[in-house]
Amino acid sequence: MAKKTRERRGSAKTAGRTAPPEVRRAQLIDATIDSIAQYGLSGTTMSTVTRIAGLSQGIANFHFQSKKNMLCETLRFLAEEHHDLWKAQLADSSLSSAEKLLAIVDAHFHAKICNPRKLAVWFGFFGEPAHRDTYRELVKDIDAERWEVSVGLCRAIREQGKYESVDPDSVMRNLEALYDGFFLNILIYPDMFSGDDAKRLVRNFLARAFPEHFSPFLERS
Repeated sequence: MAKKTRERRGSAKTAGRTAPPEVRRAQLIDATIDSIAQYGLSGTTMSTVTRIAGLSQGIANFHFQSKKNMLCETLRFLAEEHHDLWKAQLADSSLSSAEKLLAIVDAHFHAKICNPRKLAVWFGFFGEPAHRDTYRELVKDIDAERWEVSVGLCRAIREQGKYESVDPDSVMRNLEALYDGFFLNILIYPDMFSGDDAKRLVRNFLARAFPEHFSPFLERS
């Protein structure tokens, strides 16, 4: 981490005065993610971020005005990054409902989205009471859209397979619990649990809920 931070700091200094505003803003958001991963939300300041980014505090003040705005924009960036990934994967009209649901699962655990560095930001907002309302306000529409799309896919699969005893909303509540639980495992035990592990286990859950549409992952002996 230290080597990567030094490399990013050096490149930021080189581009600091000449890079367009959107590049400097991206550098600051990237550095904010690093700072939260290292110091937590409470330990992250404009100073820690600009030091990691190799930019002046004046540039940070220009883009964000305050630490709160900087944290909010970082969370918004991560939420939109995830949203744009799963939406792009669902754009393929040739995919079946089951394939689209798996595409949403895969987006949750994509390496670009699901890694200890970025998960630290999410759990930082989850874990500090002062920031939970901020989290809910910033991501409620994105979360609601993903929920509705996912439940709609579960309903379509239920009808296709005539799974009369399956409640699509219950399936989604279980999926949400699995997502959050596996995120926590990846954050705390990155050497023991991976995004691929999570995808296999979620697929096994879906195979139990919709056995005609999903095949369970079979562990090798």
